[in-house]
Amino acid sequence: MDASFTAEQDEIRRTLRELLRKRCGPDAVRAAVDSPAGHDPALWAALAERLGLPGLALPEAYGGVGCSATELALACEETGRALAPSPLLATAVLAAPLILALGTDAQRTELLPRIASGSLTATLAVPGTALAAALALTGENGTNGAHGVNGVHGGAWAGGGRAGGVQARRAGDGWRLYGQADQVLDGHSAGLLVVAAHAGGYARSRTLLFLVPGDADGLVRVRQTALDATRPQARVQLRDVKGELLGGEEADVLAALAAVGDTAAAVLAGEAVGAADQALGRTVEYVRQREQFGRAIGSFQAVQHRLADVYVQVRAARSAAYYAAWATANGERVGGLALAQALEALRYAAAEAIQLHGGIGFTWEHEAHSYFKRASGDELLFGPVHRLRAHAADAARLFEAKEVTV
Repeated sequence: MDASFTAEQDEIRRTLRELLRKRCGPDAVRAAVDSPAGHDPALWAALAERLGLPGLALPEAYGGVGCSATELALACEETGRALAPSPLLATAVLAAPLILALGTDAQRTELLPRIASGSLTATLAVPGTALAAALALTGENGTNGAHGVNGVHGGAWAGGGRAGGVQARRAGDGWRLYGQADQVLDGHSAGLLVVAAHAGGYARSRTLLFLVPGDADGLVRVRQTALDATRPQARVQLRDVKGELLGGEEADVLAALAAVGDTAAAVLAGEAVGAADQALGRTVEYVRQREQFGRAIGSFQAVQHRLADVYVQVRAARSAAYYAAWATANGERVGGLALAQALEALRYAAAEAIQLHGGIGFTWEHEAHSYFKRASGDELLFGPVHRLRAHAADAARLFEAKEVTV
């Protein structure tokens, strides 16, 4: 493994950091999250046109840049640093890889160039509040039963063929979808939804993915109040909505979702590290200026010890995130562990930022609380930390009983 960055990777990070510093300050973030879209469309257009960010990890044949998940994770470290609200995670990390992995040639040719250009945003909609389960971050996304192969009786998170979840039934030459998804990232504004649904009833239940345009008849989308306003979420109701099957009925949807989940975890880890580093940097800057008893509070040993602990946590999380980004691009899956480390570091850094900023750290006017909300919100969506680690331990069989020979 070569731990050094290439000139291209350094250029992506530098250019993106400069752009976000100019156009994504705290006031701009507040204005963006309060807008109907939940993000700044002009900033999104700039990210697409200047850096090709939506298509960074898509092949050049579909209008993408042709980079790997490593570059995407490094880019998201910078968006995390600024807490930039954008459809990048939902579009480029969750939806586009599924279309690339499972879509037909016609579907890829039609959709991926539009996604790469930034003209089409997309998201993944899974039933209920089961995003982490669907992506296999906190457990296997199928069942362990005798028929839990290739999606049969798998995907209990999607309704398991029983009432609830999202159900799909044949209607002539197409499919009709019924059900509800409650935590759809950018679901209120995305131009395309990739919807996970169960088909075939309980006896022959299987999980399939469907493409649903954002303006489809019978689709009801309502933006929800989220703990982290920089991650807009929506409740999506499907009332006899026409859906286009993504790929074929024999596609291994659960395996594709698990692969996307690991990549997403690595990218999210990079994003959390960027946020944690920024929270730490702002706190260090503040304690150098804030005075008590005639001296800067940063000169007190107790404060220095606390910030030293945060620094160690952030550095360790950065190492784990960088390794996960490299490993994902090379076929190794350690994203969940890196995400756990990064979310823990972000929560710690944000909590210390609030405490060391004193009374102002708790106010809406200061941005310190936003970093804490990002850590807590991501744990609700993709964690929690202890379950991320428990699943990684189970997958590695760390705690299996072993036979001892005497």
